[in-house]
Amino acid sequence: MADWTDSIVGDRMTVDREFNDRLQSSRFSNQEWGLIMTATEFEIEHADDPDRARIVVNTEKLPQIIPELENVRSQMGAMGGGGGSGGGGSSGGGGGGLFDSVKRAFGLGSGDGVKDEELEAAERLTQEYADELQRHLESKGKWEQVRIAYQE
Repeated sequence: MADWTDSIVGDRMTVDREFNDRLQSSRFSNQEWGLIMTATEFEIEHADDPDRARIVVNTEKLPQIIPELENVRSQMGAMGGGGGSGGGGSSGGGGGGLFDSVKRAFGLGSGDGVKDEELEAAERLTQEYADELQRHLESKGKWEQVRIAYQE
């Protein structure tokens, strides 16, 4: 099944460029998005049914990298970067600023809610990307070929 993704590398690059505006308005920086995408796998659900087939994301590895997103934010903050796109965690309180650090030090807010929120946001955004990828493949007349290649 890995071969089907090799056949759409160029299409993914096109969708990456087109998806950049959506990424910029998200809570994730480009660096965080790159990390999220390394932990995301694409699959085709109902591949044997042309009418129901669709690209879905397998995000079972995402929980493992969520803590690393905080490290990326800390590094960006230390360099004075602040994330570079869409706030890098400023929406939703996933930041890691002084106030958040003090709250955590006093045991006020375990951060689990933030981690769950980060995970949900990452899952939503990766599925949006998968939907955009499928639309792109359909518009280029490649979807049927990709769907069949997935089954092999």
